[in-house]
Formats: sequence, structure tokens, C-alpha cells
Amino acid sequence: MIEFKNVTKQFGSDSPVLDNVSFALDQGSFVYLVGSTGSGKTTIFRLIIRDLLPTEGDVLIGDWDISRLSKKMIPELRRRVGVIFQDYKLLTDRTVFENVLLPLQIARFSNKDAEIRAEEVLTEVGLAGKFDKFPQQLSGGESQRVAIARALVFNPEIIIADEPTGNLDQDTSHQIVDLLEKINDITNATMFIATHNEKVVEQSDARVLNVHGGRVEEKRAGKRKTKKVTTPKEENKKEEIKDDKVEEEKKR
Repeated sequence: MIEFKNVTKQFGSDSPVLDNVSFALDQGSFVYLVGSTGSGKTTIFRLIIRDLLPTEGDVLIGDWDISRLSKKMIPELRRRVGVIFQDYKLLTDRTVFENVLLPLQIARFSNKDAEIRAEEVLTEVGLAGKFDKFPQQLSGGESQRVAIARALVFNPEIIIADEPTGNLDQDTSHQIVDLLEKINDITNATMFIATHNEKVVEQSDARVLNVHGGRVEEKRAGKRKTKKVTTPKEENKKEEIKDDKVEEEKKR
């Protein structure tokens, strides 16, 4: 689902932020990205959403090569990749509901469909009853839940979260991680999380990648398993096999 092939990213004449980096994330995986400030974690995320282009190498999102993606396809890419920010990036003059509604309106959803979807995702993240609140009336954990809901509105195949627990206390951080794991289980979206929160990483059995000195290394393989989501074609095949077995039993 996400693959970096020999990717180098250099800004001007400075040393490369990323130097010949290669790694891959499978569909539905849950992966932490760790490393010191300035190590290149945010650069990796910006490459995934085509906010940057690699100096060398290839960044693949599914069947798409980011460097060869036409500008008119960038909005489609960014609907496939939900982004969660450390500082939430909520509009303070809009309610919780309006913050989540906005990207759907920009994408020209009908008012009815946009309102239904916004209500669905806010309920999924545990904010039923908070629709009419403004960001300044929310706790940090609630604000992050709004940001997560906004990232979910287009049913993305990938969710990237840049320090989603950076402004939260330890208990709230664990609640947010639990929510992200639940979303990963239910939707089978690939979850890629940059964090400095060592306790969250230590208490998880997810895969961990480490960015250091321009390189990305496997720090821990991880044991977390995701729910297998079958396609309609696979479901139909199961039904056909079941029907065949019933017919065989009748013949006996």
C-alpha cells in the first residue's frame, strides 16, 4: 500500500534528510515511525501526500507513483490518505460538526450526504452530543477526536498521524491510540503514526520503524494483527462454495 524505493530527499545543498530510504507498509498494517526531532518523519509524511517530491527514488501509494501523478489527481490522493495533526488544525470559528462537514462540502457532497457522513464519523470517535461545541470548549483529547473524525470522512485507505498524542497527557494518549487501533481493526485502513511517546510504543505490539541519520531502519517487526476484510467478490465465492455443499448434501 505504501512503498518507498531508494528514496532520497535533499533540500538545497544541505545533507539529505532522507538518504536512499526503502521500506514498505502492507494494506491494513499498524506502524509507528519514531526518531528525534528533525530526523525526517514529517518529510516522509509530506512525500506520501505529495506535498513534496523525492529528489531521487520512488514513492508508491497503491498503484500510484507519486512523482508521476498528475496535478488533477492530487485531490483524489488526499481523499485516499487521511491526515491527523498534532495541533488538530481545527477552525475556531466553526463548531465540531462544521469542522468535519467542511471537507465534504469542498468535495461537493450533497448537503444531506455530507451531514449524514459527518454525524457518522463523529459518533464513531465518541463525540455524539458534542456536535455544537466550538474547539475552545473541548479538551485536548476531544479536539484530537474531532481531527480523527475529519480524517475519516472519505473512508481513506491510509491514515497518517503526525504526533497525535504530542499535546496530551499519558492517559488520554492511550485512549487516542486505543481509538486508532479500533479504527484500524474496523476499516482495515493502513495506520502510520509518528510519535515521540515511548510509553505508547512500548505498550503496543505494533511494528516500529526508526528514522536516524537519513535512514529508516526496522526497529521492531511487531505482532499486531489486523482484521481481514473480504471483498464482495470473495464473499460471493464463499456463498457459491456454501451453496455447492448444500446441493451435495441434498444429493446424498
